[in-house]
Amino acid sequence: MQTTFTKEQLADPAIARSNEILRACVHCGFCTATCPTYQVLGDELDSPRGRVYLIKDMLENNRKPDAKTVKHVDRCLSCLACMSTCPSGVHYMHLVDHARAYIEQNYKRPLTDRLLRAVLARILPYPGRFRLALLGAKIARPFKGLVPDARLRAMLEMAPKQIPPVSRNDDPQSFAPKAPQKKRVALMTGCAQKALNTDINDATIRLLTRLGCEVVVAEGAGCCGALTHHMGREEESHATAAKNIRAWSAEIDGKGLDAIVINTSGCGTTVKDYGHMFRNDPLAADAARISERSLDISELLMQLEFPEGADKDLTVAYHAACSLQHGQQIKTHPKTLLKRAGFKVVEPADSHLCCGSAGTYNLMQPEISGELKARKVKTLEAKSPDLIAAGNIGCMMQIGSATEVPILHTVELLDWATGGPKPAAMIGGSQRGSEVPILR
Repeated sequence: MQTTFTKEQLADPAIARSNEILRACVHCGFCTATCPTYQVLGDELDSPRGRVYLIKDMLENNRKPDAKTVKHVDRCLSCLACMSTCPSGVHYMHLVDHARAYIEQNYKRPLTDRLLRAVLARILPYPGRFRLALLGAKIARPFKGLVPDARLRAMLEMAPKQIPPVSRNDDPQSFAPKAPQKKRVALMTGCAQKALNTDINDATIRLLTRLGCEVVVAEGAGCCGALTHHMGREEESHATAAKNIRAWSAEIDGKGLDAIVINTSGCGTTVKDYGHMFRNDPLAADAARISERSLDISELLMQLEFPEGADKDLTVAYHAACSLQHGQQIKTHPKTLLKRAGFKVVEPADSHLCCGSAGTYNLMQPEISGELKARKVKTLEAKSPDLIAAGNIGCMMQIGSATEVPILHTVELLDWATGGPKPAAMIGGSQRGSEVPILR
């Protein structure tokens, strides 16, 4: 694609990067075949190619974003299926991230939108606040029919039936390996996940220590910054990310880290991009080494010689989170591990398509998200599975709200298969305080 940015514009590193991306696009349209919003809406402007044109026009002419451009950029899930499909290597993620930051700086949204986005940015990344919000949503949910805004209704529906108590395993500390030590790793405990499902981190710690890892929860680490990053709120997302970079750098410079392990794939895609996000920052070198050491839990487990397990006589439908299969290009590891553990693994039709969760997307675009959720659940249930497994808490909440089939994090099944407790979702409720022990 030909571009006409001026020398003055190209002096801005963000513009220079977007120019590189735009010039790689050859208008082929392969991306339209795998774009979920194009599949649902059928509008060229709701395809990656259409959004590329809108973003190019906005940035190249240095103009104020208009409502039309904002609408179509907002409708993008950032599922990154287009990046898996693109034969030209167009890095759409960096382009749409830049567009969102530009819109945030130069476009005044309607008051209700500004308030809603501000509330999400100030609640979701903070587990304590999020727990209180979930409790409030749970209390208010019976009255959701009286709420006129579909986005607010979606927020009320988000609250789980049970809000798990705080897990003290998420506090800064170190867990000794239960077998001869192979690695020392930092576990990213996340933010929303700590409020929605504490069993995931517990299972991760048990599994990794069982396989010979010392697991560290670093002092000062927290939210990865993805939620605000994808809203275009760069200052907030970078401030959050910087805390992680400093916390994990201190561990690297201290006793050392072989890896930073992440069990929420949406976070993993962002942390692995810290090197790019901070490329022009004083933290650039530290950010780069954090990105280099960051691994999805499935990547780390593949390095640890995961043991073969007996046949469990259970069929698991594996849902591939977009941030894992497209954002991190991890497509086979979770399935390989589940099969090795003794599960029969099946995949739904159109497994490359998003479930509609996408961070805050299911709250900000509930109609499109709802259509994608219905399609995903239909294809999963068509496989008649005993269980559904996924590697991202957002996907688990989204799919779990529309099916009676138990949905678990992949690591919960792998923990159970190697000696851990039976996952709570398989026995109908929270195990906190019973079979799942506090680890310290």
